[in-house]
Amino acid sequence: MCGRYAVNSDFRTYGLTPPSGFHATYNATPGSFLPVILKNSPYHAELMKWGLVPHWSKEPRVKFSTINARVENVQQSPVFRDAFYKRRCLVPSMGFYEWRKNPDGTKTPFFIRLKSRPVFSFAGIWDNWKDAEGKELKTYSILTCEPNEVMKPIHARMPVILPREIEEQWATLTTPISALLSLLKPYDPANMKAYQVLPLVNNPQNDDEVLIEPLPEAPSVRM
Repeated sequence: MCGRYAVNSDFRTYGLTPPSGFHATYNATPGSFLPVILKNSPYHAELMKWGLVPHWSKEPRVKFSTINARVENVQQSPVFRDAFYKRRCLVPSMGFYEWRKNPDGTKTPFFIRLKSRPVFSFAGIWDNWKDAEGKELKTYSILTCEPNEVMKPIHARMPVILPREIEEQWATLTTPISALLSLLKPYDPANMKAYQVLPLVNNPQNDDEVLIEPLPEAPSVRM
């Protein structure tokens, strides 16, 4: 699962400027309006609410259960299926948080990032809900898959991270579905690192760069 992540306002890797009104966040939480990138001749970035609301929903309610979509059933799920086929996006990030459950029942927060890319993309899907007057609410979900060797000691799931060379394939709506499915796999663990961070991240109200800094004297998770 991916329930918290960090994203800054540097969109130069995509050749874009951040959406109007967006400021970097080091503790992005479900229900927040966050940037996603769409390929629509050309790419553009816009803010959407994290937690997908299908267009056919009677109410615009963002549920915690829709912040992530499992790759194993995204084609079968009534909530995610249509978005998977017709509305795919890139979700920019500096890294994400996950909590390791300890034998004593406590949880230890970790920040996971890439070694070679300060900004990267999760595979995302989005939808556009409208009320009776036509007012829009755009929302999104992040796809998750089985963990790689970096993530296994921490959690049983991880977000789908897209290598730079296949981001366009994912965002292009004409890409064959058979080709898409081959993209939805754990990221190369050799290019990832995970390290323990301060429990300040547990409080969604805390939002500062210190949240993504390694905890002093805490070892990184190694393969």
